[in-house]
Amino acid sequence: MKRKKSDRALLKTNLFVCAIILLGFLATSIVSYRSNLGVFEEDTEKVTVLTAEGIYRQIESIFMKPMGVSLTMAGDTLLQDLLRQEGAHLNDGDYVATLTAYLDSYREKYGYDSVFLVSARTGRYYHFDGIDRTLSPENGEDAWYYDFLQAGESYSLNVDNDQAAGNTITVFINCLISGDDGVPLGVVGVGFDISTLQSLLREYEERFSLHACLVDRDGIIQVATDHTGYERTDLFASPPYAGLRESLLADRENATAFWHDGEEGRVYLGSHYIPSLSWYLLVENDTSPQTQQMQRKLAEGALIVALVVLGVTLAISYIIHTYNRRIVELTRSSEQSRRSIFQEATEQLFENIYELDITHNRAANLETQRYFESLGVPPGTPYNEALKIVAEKQIREDFRQGYIDTFAPEHVIDTYRRGEESLQYDFMISTDGEHYYWMRIVAQIVLWKEDQSIHMFTYRQNIDTMKRQEKQVLDQIQRDPMTGLLNKTATQAQIQQLLEGGGQQLRAFFIVDIDNFKQVNDRFGHAVGDRVILHFAQSLKGAFREEDVVGRIGGDEFAVFLALPDRATAEQKAREILKTLNRPLSLDEGVCPLSASIGIALAPADGRDFGSLYRHADTALYAVKQQGKGGFALYGGETSPH
Repeated sequence: MKRKKSDRALLKTNLFVCAIILLGFLATSIVSYRSNLGVFEEDTEKVTVLTAEGIYRQIESIFMKPMGVSLTMAGDTLLQDLLRQEGAHLNDGDYVATLTAYLDSYREKYGYDSVFLVSARTGRYYHFDGIDRTLSPENGEDAWYYDFLQAGESYSLNVDNDQAAGNTITVFINCLISGDDGVPLGVVGVGFDISTLQSLLREYEERFSLHACLVDRDGIIQVATDHTGYERTDLFASPPYAGLRESLLADRENATAFWHDGEEGRVYLGSHYIPSLSWYLLVENDTSPQTQQMQRKLAEGALIVALVVLGVTLAISYIIHTYNRRIVELTRSSEQSRRSIFQEATEQLFENIYELDITHNRAANLETQRYFESLGVPPGTPYNEALKIVAEKQIREDFRQGYIDTFAPEHVIDTYRRGEESLQYDFMISTDGEHYYWMRIVAQIVLWKEDQSIHMFTYRQNIDTMKRQEKQVLDQIQRDPMTGLLNKTATQAQIQQLLEGGGQQLRAFFIVDIDNFKQVNDRFGHAVGDRVILHFAQSLKGAFREEDVVGRIGGDEFAVFLALPDRATAEQKAREILKTLNRPLSLDEGVCPLSASIGIALAPADGRDFGSLYRHADTALYAVKQQGKGGFALYGGETSPH
């Protein structure tokens, strides 16, 4: 009887303990599942945002050069002059050959798949190998051209089939060529195979298991691994984007990212507007497969533990011990996994990653401490002091204070309290104290939940190549491709800037014009004419100081702007220029007589803006031309012969 009661009590005890263990496991599993799910979603957000930023930077880098080349061609006065002469050369094979040679020179130099020119006068579509066709408003394939002219923009992008290259799907950069009166002369640009962008997106998709695409302001897919703008596919016509047009395309100032519960599961969506392209970069990270896998694992674990608990009731203590140990290991493993995923994702985009404990003003791990010590920072030095030592040893002097102010503990804490979670600073750094290069530090600020302290992860990215490309593109846009002098637009901008900040300082504005240049072209040909222009430009540049503004503002017309002490010095400078320029040029084709005429206006007496100085100097130049050329005149004064 006692044994039966004992067995019954043991059975009840075992059942009771098993029930408690089972219920405890279920409760713990649910909590762990929710915790892991939260960590997973947090990692998904960070990886998606960092991936979008990486794609954004690479797309900007890809488009920077072709946009610069297209804008350079659009501002080329030689191309503008050729378009103005088109009406007189409609059936001139040499004229067409000149245009196609011009386009082919850019194709050969930069390796683009397409270089084209459309004349506003005739609608002719010039390709690098000849006239492809004449555009017509009735032809739907030519709608891009007329839409661009109507939009009134200086440049645009479109994805279309290149009819001049076997209908290859191509990304075109179109730039408007305008005359001095603002009337369009034509459209010029370059194109490259869309597979370049598709390969970039495919690389990121395969690496991070997400989907990315570029869409225009209307939501039409321009570039994706499985679509192009030529197909005119509306991204928002199908899940998970249906109904999300306003949410993703409304904000052009800031990046947008949010979770969306779709039909298949939760999806993290991000939108980043690219101003230079007028396109949006959209990134989609579908977490439903991972979520379903976690749910399956949870169900499998519950079943296994239930069977184990029922089968080993005699080893309850062991089971409890093992179960507690597994919970601890699972928690640690989850935290380590979260850190590993985040670190691996960011290390592929940046050079070095360091972690700082901002609240306690110290390095957060051994790797960061060793980095400080490698730069001569004594062990145990507070972070704010170590920051100053690093700045002194590696950062160029004009960037040091900005570096210290940006990443100082008090500024980091203040930034986090304002609701911002990132900092960025571009500066020049050196590892040998002599050679400096551009570096960008991106910092992510996080709250450490264990002790409620603020930590900062810093990611170092070498941006030296990008900075140099930006400077090179800007210089190309401002230079006349034939002479290397400033082009008309850059000349006008620099002179206007000097006038606005010059006060009452005396400055001279020279217009220097080659006399009888048309006769040189007629007698010797345009090739010799180009050599004369180059010789003239080099001689003119050599006659002035480095800080003086020297530019080509027309076919055979040049402008110079410089500071002088008095009017007499301006006259003396004009005589020196004429003495340098009024000399015959010996060529293989013969001796080419050269002379120049100069019109001069003085600022501020003759004008305080570029337009006024140009008109008055042009008036003086006209007076010189009327009295035989080869001399100079100041506005309001007498003409002086050479």
